[in-house]
Amino acid sequence: MDYRKQLASLVAPVLELTEADVLRLLETPKDPKMGDIAFPTFQLAKTLRKAPPVIAAELAEKIGPVLKEAGYPVAEIQVVGAYINLYLDQQSVARDVIAAVLAQQEAYGNQNIGEGGKVTIDLSSPNIAKPFSMGHLRSTVIGNAIANIFEKLGYQPIRINHLGDWGTQFGKLIVAYKKWGSEEAVRENPIPELLRLYVKFHDEAKEDASLEDQGRAWFKKLEDGDEEAQQLWQWFRDESLKEFNKTYELMNIRFDSLHGEAFYNDKMDRPIRELQEKGLLVEDEGAQVVDLSELDMPPCLIRKSDGATLYATRDLAAALYRQDNYNFVKALYVVGGEQRLHFRQVFAVLEKMGYQWAKEMHHIPFGMMLKDGKKMSTRKGKVILLDEVLKQAIEDVQKVIAEKNPGLANAEEVAKQVGVGAVIFHDLKNYRLNDINFSLEDMLNFDGETGPYVQYTHARANSLLRRGGYEGVNGEIVIPEAALEGPEAWAVVTLLQNFPNVIKRAGEDFDPSVVGKYVIDLAQSFNKFYAHVRVLAEEEAVKTARLHLVAATAVVLREALRLLGLGAPKEM
Repeated sequence: MDYRKQLASLVAPVLELTEADVLRLLETPKDPKMGDIAFPTFQLAKTLRKAPPVIAAELAEKIGPVLKEAGYPVAEIQVVGAYINLYLDQQSVARDVIAAVLAQQEAYGNQNIGEGGKVTIDLSSPNIAKPFSMGHLRSTVIGNAIANIFEKLGYQPIRINHLGDWGTQFGKLIVAYKKWGSEEAVRENPIPELLRLYVKFHDEAKEDASLEDQGRAWFKKLEDGDEEAQQLWQWFRDESLKEFNKTYELMNIRFDSLHGEAFYNDKMDRPIRELQEKGLLVEDEGAQVVDLSELDMPPCLIRKSDGATLYATRDLAAALYRQDNYNFVKALYVVGGEQRLHFRQVFAVLEKMGYQWAKEMHHIPFGMMLKDGKKMSTRKGKVILLDEVLKQAIEDVQKVIAEKNPGLANAEEVAKQVGVGAVIFHDLKNYRLNDINFSLEDMLNFDGETGPYVQYTHARANSLLRRGGYEGVNGEIVIPEAALEGPEAWAVVTLLQNFPNVIKRAGEDFDPSVVGKYVIDLAQSFNKFYAHVRVLAEEEAVKTARLHLVAATAVVLREALRLLGLGAPKEM
């Protein structure tokens, strides 16, 4: 039920423009008093050789009868200067929108743009033997929300956790463990103990430079298949994953693949061989590179002078493996903005290799998670652990529930949904490229633009439905003339109608904050409606119509929250 698209298809022949051209010209007036859809005529002045106000007056006369004949729900057409302003028939639109939401339920907004095509999404990717910090939250929740959005748009998302499970840091960790660690301490508290050893290594290395050489030597042993090094590496990996999985479970996030960097160790010969065969590898000071000067980029380093491969080699191998195994139509990499050049180079190399699918590979960068305006650092031990934040958020919500609603059923589950949801929403309401300052207090505010505020609005809507004895739709939806009059009800209807467009735009921009901002707007508009309109009216038909709107709002709030990775409690 896209009234803009419907309007564009009806008036395009009259204007002798394409439907796409008309759609591009249509605007939504900032002031609702100026109509629901506006058509500015400035751009037609050059071709029609008339003043825009004259064009607007003439076109308004032409399109009126066309819209009426097609049954388009327009109540009034006004010409204001160069603008044709259309006012939709609110009663008719409200009935159609509410009926669509209540009939389709959580499927409302589903679209088949993707036609089942697979989209690989590289997300989360924490480093083994290091804590799952608040810094890793962003990739995890942004990637998961994008996966949910793409699924709703008809794609098949493949969530890939490309774990950081290889590199010289493992040589350093082995040295630190053998010098200062114990098996008992690691088994008892894996991540904090491994972090302690990692930080201690760097502190000690400032005084004893030979430690760095020892770290490199042990990593070389690991690469060469040394049994002790391999066993320690596998143990560190297994213990880390156990801890990570507790956090993923808390956030209700799952993965289709846990192939990390180490998985591609035996797969890097292929891209190197192909690059050689295609004459793309050139020598540069003993190293092998792909020249990208024609794209104004530095050369992409494929193999160092000592024969060692690099991140780019590994990502080329991973891309080829994923295309072979998944036949993806898009490949998304939800990785911090500091990796922009790296991904531009990798995608460019794949295109030079002749792979057309590389055009559908996208780096989805995001800003940093800051604490007191500063970047967090694992190496210096200055890090906020995500699982500690989640547990603290849940405990804080439990205290609020005990104080405000001690008899709440499923209080533990609700506290988990609200606490975890607060942390996730605080990230996703912000445009992903913006840096975010960590503040648990801001996240848990029940009155601000927060997850708890939206969840509470959903619970309030469900409470209204229970109090009103709402039984759902029985037959055709009827909206009596006075039931949904006024700007408050119309604002809610307009937002519900726009939900499919919001999802589409979030997918096109790879930006969950489009849904985050939308759900705040919907919650605020619904609360205004609730404050200004007596929902549980005495007249049964009016009450039922208003409860239909409440029920439709609850459906869309719940589905929008689900797309962002949040639960929606019915009681709080």
